Amino acid sequence: MKTLSFLLQKEFKQIFRNPTLLRMILAMPIIQLAILPLAADFEIKNINVVIVDHDRSTYSIDLVNKIIASGYFILVDYINSERQGFDYLESDEADVVLEIPLDFERNLIRENHEQLFLAINAINGTKANVGGGYLSRVIGDFNQEIRMEWYQRGRRSNGPTIEAKAINWFNPLLNYQFFMVPGILVVLVTMVGAYMCALNIVKEKEVGTIEQINVTPIKKHHFILGKLIPFWIIGIFVFTLGLFLVARLIYGIVAVGSLSLLYGYLALYLVAVLGIGLLVSTYSQTQQQAMSLAFFLMMIFLLMSGLFTSIESMPGWARVIAQFNPVTYFIDVMRMIVMKGSGFQHVTKHFVIMTGFALVFNTWAIINYRKTT
Repeated sequence: MKTLSFLLQKEFKQIFRNPTLLRMILAMPIIQLAILPLAADFEIKNINVVIVDHDRSTYSIDLVNKIIASGYFILVDYINSERQGFDYLESDEADVVLEIPLDFERNLIRENHEQLFLAINAINGTKANVGGGYLSRVIGDFNQEIRMEWYQRGRRSNGPTIEAKAINWFNPLLNYQFFMVPGILVVLVTMVGAYMCALNIVKEKEVGTIEQINVTPIKKHHFILGKLIPFWIIGIFVFTLGLFLVARLIYGIVAVGSLSLLYGYLALYLVAVLGIGLLVSTYSQTQQQAMSLAFFLMMIFLLMSGLFTSIESMPGWARVIAQFNPVTYFIDVMRMIVMKGSGFQHVTKHFVIMTGFALVFNTWAIINYRKTT
């Protein structure tokens, strides 16, 4: 224990003597957590729409007003020329063009049926898909209102109307920041743990101090613990700052579930992540190599974690890879405990899996670390 104590003192002195490293560890994650969730908003607004209205009837104008009042669309132009509408689409000034045909109202009243034409600019696939979906929903609501109006006037429509209303549990207002902040905090803690740990060890290789340590009586496990424990403590400190300073004070996110359960999982997760950092350092001889390898892993961890896209919607091979991604499980646990208030019985499987990750990564790293004596 005395040897380990001296090693820990050395590591903390090295960290606190390097102001750049301190800023990278403490300030950067907090700034990123404060800014990134504001940009990572899945709700798409300000969709530019051009409406080509050949009818100019009461119904067509009511439909246009309903579209604009939805708040999702910006009316670029209200015209009666189909060619001009497509010009807007080709010049990227419009995301969606809605064409209302001539005699729209008359055909709707006489024949109970009419068709609208939607042209969607699919260069931005997400915006096009969501914009088309929003517009179709607004048109569907307008259709229901007409059917209800006719029904109240005594005119029978072709069939019954069924209206379904959804309630969002655990996030009633569907606030995307509540959804994104816990996930981004997990990613930042992962970067602090794996990235910084790997760079710190490789730096010792570059300056040659690791060779000096290797010729001392310091045992392998003392050296590894001396490298891991400081970043384990720093990881918990950064997580605490993010959870209470940024998530609570800036975004008003308060964990519904047990904080002790959340910190228990964090402690285990950091052991696994630090094992990854140690493993990266064993395969790298320079900091550039370590950064490249860590960046490669972080990109996979980030994009295949379920943070931005649902894992269930990924292809089969991607879902298999996601099962071997530790970030996936911690994001899952964060959302379950913070938003749903889940208890230990709900995250037992996650604890078991993360224990497996911690054992595998650290055992692999220790075996790969060749200390010459």
